[in-house]
Amino acid sequence: QVQLVESGGGLVQAGDSLRLSCAASGRTFSDYRMAWFRQAPGKGRGFVAAINWNDGTTYYENSVKGRFTIARDNAKNTVYLQMNGLKAEDTAVYYCTATSVGTRWYALSSEYRYWGQGTQVTVSS
Repeated sequence: QVQLVESGGGLVQAGDSLRLSCAASGRTFSDYRMAWFRQAPGKGRGFVAAINWNDGTTYYENSVKGRFTIARDNAKNTVYLQMNGLKAEDTAVYYCTATSVGTRWYALSSEYRYWGQGTQVTVSS
């Protein structure tokens, strides 16, 4: 049974940094794409970043490029989202998710099969 467990969220001030972690278990993820989505109050779940576990190819939503970095640690089966220069508009519940690397649309939430429970990130301005 696949499990994705997020951690690292919290309350920070604008300009601060946070690192989210997603511990993955239950199968081999070498042929998977891992991603982070976020959902702000009253809004839909939106794409943030993704990484292909096999070759490390990364994808980012435009508003986080240059501020957020997604990375994986093969030994720990963990995916990270380093978030720098946080803004009030980054406030949301952040979800870790996984799907086969063969899926075409990396930014569509419907393409992803497994989801974590989410971790709250709140940025005060």
